[in-house]
Order: sequence, then structure tokens, then C-alpha cells
Amino acid sequence: MPNRRILSLWFPRLGAERLIRAQPHLAEVPFATVAQEGSAQVLGSLSLAASQAGLRPGQPLRDAHAMCAGLLTRPAQPIQEKDFLGALHRWAGKFSPWVAVEPPDALVIDLTGCAHLFGGEEQLAQQATQDCADLGLTVHFGIADTLGAAWALARFSQQQAAPARTGDAIDQEAPATRARAGKRRHWTRGGTAPPRPAAQGLGTRIAPPGQGWRALSPLPIAALRLEPHVIEQLSRLGLRRVGDLLGQPRAPLARRFGRGLVDRLDQATGAAPEPVSPSAPPDRFALRMSFPDPIGLEEDVAEALSRMTERLCTTLRASGRGARSLRIEAHRCDHQMHWQTVTSAVASDQPHRLMPLIRLKISGLEAGPGIDIRTPAPAPATWRLRNRAPAASRAAPRSMTWSAGSAPGWGWRRSPAAPLPTVISLKRRHKSWPPPGHGPRATGPRPPCPALCCSGAPSR
Repeated sequence: MPNRRILSLWFPRLGAERLIRAQPHLAEVPFATVAQEGSAQVLGSLSLAASQAGLRPGQPLRDAHAMCAGLLTRPAQPIQEKDFLGALHRWAGKFSPWVAVEPPDALVIDLTGCAHLFGGEEQLAQQATQDCADLGLTVHFGIADTLGAAWALARFSQQQAAPARTGDAIDQEAPATRARAGKRRHWTRGGTAPPRPAAQGLGTRIAPPGQGWRALSPLPIAALRLEPHVIEQLSRLGLRRVGDLLGQPRAPLARRFGRGLVDRLDQATGAAPEPVSPSAPPDRFALRMSFPDPIGLEEDVAEALSRMTERLCTTLRASGRGARSLRIEAHRCDHQMHWQTVTSAVASDQPHRLMPLIRLKISGLEAGPGIDIRTPAPAPATWRLRNRAPAASRAAPRSMTWSAGSAPGWGWRRSPAAPLPTVISLKRRHKSWPPPGHGPRATGPRPPCPALCCSGAPSR
């Protein structure tokens, strides 16, 4: 059985870069999100320009404005950031089906038996990094045998434990001890210089199988996911690196610092189990129909949509859902796409209620030279987030598609191998919902047509 391999993906600027994707001009100036901690406002997620200006997460907002007068801020949006992380969870499914979300800004992927499909762990990590760069996201990764070790490598592989001894107990050592310590610097008098740490690269973030303890040893003790007061106590005793704890007896550590320190140490080294619990993806509804020859007659399009409506409603009824907004897309053989949005006053899973609304929109679809498709059979859905790759690498496919699905409040795009799905809002039917053919018809104004992205996940 192959060794268990875990990939941890950390997005340190998730909140800020999510807003920068919608407003690209924010990337040119120092930008940060503002979170509320009690009665104080502190910085949440920072852009690269804000970090280069010397700002840090958790810094009070007034201090940040004093340091950087040109700082732009936006309120943090935890719900939208959670939904955005859920979209990244679906994107990470391309690497492994075993993906878990670590709120608020990380993903955990079990790569056991999957890395060879991408040419190895380094190639897989490079592809994940490149995909995130195309999406305008900053990502740090770590690969190890355990979840704790991968978490530590993703966040602390480029950091070294602070050598400063100001304010702790060791800084109060006797002057004679300091004098003897100075004599040990023999390399200043012609001796052999101590080895310098190697440059940080992909290898430092990937722990070889069975060597997780070796990769953890030079990392600071904060990499063990300890409480802040425990980290402070260990630092005062001179235990600043994980390697300083690996050789210590566990019983005294547990008595002085609690069982949590020993548990975290065992989880990081693999002595204690820490499973990865994958998150179930939300329900998605998407349909696609292929044609052997291009079509352009309104009757043909209406018949195709009627058949797809029957299939969609069957799926909705099986899930206890109803469609309130639909998006119809026609991918023409000249590489152009035309779409129409259908909205209803109430959610419905009955074809005879949806088709009259759909027929009203068919005339708005421009068939042009004809609606065609490149493959003769329906293709499975392949989700991909909107990226910033050149437009030439994202040519629109040729297809006639009517899909139904739901997505959070950001832009979705399909891969070049599959057409763009629709985005709809779904609501559970109320118990007093009238059966087909009964009940009054909605007379109020229609709700506005949703954009490409709707906000929020469907309620059950």
C-alpha cells in the first residue's frame, strides 16, 4: 500500500484577492480587508502591495493608516469568502476526489495514489500553483505524510525560528556564560564556517515519504498549531524549533504544557491519526444536448429545449428542488455564443409551467449559420474558475447547451472541452405550494434577470 500523502493549499491573501479579481484596479495600490475584533477594527487579508508597505494581518486599522496613508480598505465578507473557498474546493477535485475545506483560507487534499497521474508530486504542485496564478490567487503548498506536517510546510517552510533572545529567560543568563558562548564562534578566526541553510524551493515544501520529522525540525514551534500562550511559554524556555521538542520526553511536556502539545506533536509526526474528512460538493444541475448537424429553425430549438426540460424537471423532483431562474445558451458553429435568461415568479419542477416561459425567449436566440457541436455525444461537465489566461487559450466551444445549476457569487467558466453551464437560483418548495394546474398565477412584476453569477447556495 502506498504511503499516505497529503497536500495542503494555503491562500494567505484570499479575501483581498477575491475583491481584486472583481476590481482589478485595487491591485495597483495597497489594499486590505477590515475585520471586526470586538470593538476594534483590524486588518484581515492584505494584498501584495500592502504587505510590501509593511502592513500585517491583525494590525489595528488606525495604525495601518498611520503607516500607509494610501491604504484602501473594504469590509471583510466572511460568507462570500466561504463560498469562494467552496469554488476552489470544486476546482481542487481535479487533483484528487478526497478534498476537504479548512476555513477560512485553506484546502487539504489526500493525494494518495493520485500524484503519478500528473507526473509526480512536484509537477502536481507546479500545476496547482500555475492554476492559482492564472486565477489571480497567491497559494502556498506543502506535501507530507501527515496533515499536520503538510499544514506546517505550507505556512512555515520559508520562515526560520527567530534567533533573538530579548525578553525571555535565556536573555538573563550570566555574563560568564555569554563570554564562553562567544568563544565558540571559531569560524571568525579562520575555522570552518557553519553550513548555511539551502535556498527555499519546491523541495523544502515537499517532505519525502517517511521523513516528515526531518522537514519539521527546522520549523518554528508555531507550525504545530499550538495555542499562543503555549508558544510563548516554550519560547521563554528556549524551545523555538520543532526539532527542540522532538527529543524531549513526552510526560514532562504533557504535565507542564497540557495534553494538546503532545497531541499536536504526535499528529505532525504520524504517531497519532488525523484523518482528512472530504466535504461533499453541493448539488449542481446542468444539461447539454448535442446535434449531429447544425440546427437553426425555431421549432427544432423548441423541441430540443422541451426534451431537456423533461430531464431537468425529473432531476429537480428527485432532489426536492424547483427552478426559479434558468439560463439558455446556444453555441454556434462560428464560435459565438448567445444566451437568454428565463425567470419565474415561483420555483417549479413542472415542464408545462416552464416551457411557456422558455418559448418566449427562443426568438431572442440568434442561430446565425447554425447551432453545432464538436462531439456527437454529451460530454461530462468540467468546471473551471474564470482565469486570467490569454483569450486565445480559452476559445469558446461549439454547442447548443441548456444547463441548470447554482453557483456562489463569483464568475464561473467551463473548460475548453465543455460548454458553459447555466447559473440558476433554486428554492425548496413550500408545503402550501399549489399542485400543477391549481392556484393563482403570479401577477406581480417579474424579478430581475440574474447575471452570470448569483449569490448564495440553494437552500434545502
